[in-house]
Amino acid sequence: MRFITIESVDDERVAAYVNLTEIQLRNRLEPAKGLFIAESPKVIDRALEAGREPISLLVEEPWIEGMADMFARIDAQWGPNVPVYVASPAQLKSLTGYRLHRGALAAMRRWPLPTVEEVCRDARRVAVIENIVDPTNVGALMRSAAALGVDAVLVTPSCGDPLYRRAARVSMGTVFQVPWTRIGMESRHAWPFDGLRRLHELGFTTAAMALEDDSIGLDELVRRLHAPADDPTRVERLALIFGTEGDGLDRHTIANADLTVRIPMAHNVDSLNVAASSAVAFWATRAD
Repeated sequence: MRFITIESVDDERVAAYVNLTEIQLRNRLEPAKGLFIAESPKVIDRALEAGREPISLLVEEPWIEGMADMFARIDAQWGPNVPVYVASPAQLKSLTGYRLHRGALAAMRRWPLPTVEEVCRDARRVAVIENIVDPTNVGALMRSAAALGVDAVLVTPSCGDPLYRRAARVSMGTVFQVPWTRIGMESRHAWPFDGLRRLHELGFTTAAMALEDDSIGLDELVRRLHAPADDPTRVERLALIFGTEGDGLDRHTIANADLTVRIPMAHNVDSLNVAASSAVAFWATRAD
């Protein structure tokens, strides 16, 4: 590693951490040179375990010693010339706009996303997140997917970026552990129409999580997952589709999905935040 103490928050070498927006980081040089920012040693460590290439790090001086093993791993895999910009806690707060809890950021290179077919090849249960833009909800859903054994996550065109700094942080780095990709990027009408058709062709039963008159209960979906092989209602491969808390799923998504599914609730509560509802659905439909 090359350790470089920065003298000013205006140092151009740390521009990626402060002057570029998330959209600029993603699109300005994407795909060959697009970047994302990983925050905290745990998130950075999980990104490195997944083979993601570090471009540089920005670290609070008090954290340098505790990150020695990570630096050694980077040296071994990526060579000794990755720069580590060292700043005081006050400088980093000035750079990022808030006090870092875990003292480290890394600028890392984006990678070409796999195809839907590649991500779903061996999957039995996938999650589709439609138009969810809140990075906290995206990150929480990714974390639940990892914890509860979801095989892959598919992200629609208008959905927030799972590599957005806050999304990756909330996910605790599991965004680098759960296979994911975009679906429906081919044309303006590719999602939901072509996207759902694609999932059907791959053998998935698509289940829209929505409150509709014909919605089945989550317990009925679980029964179908465990039904005997000769039961015509048996679900072999499942794609659970989640929408925004306010608007819910697109009406075309609901109309073209195989099933609509609701979570039974008490006290006249009609819905849960998508982070909570996805966790409930993932737990209920997990493999034995």
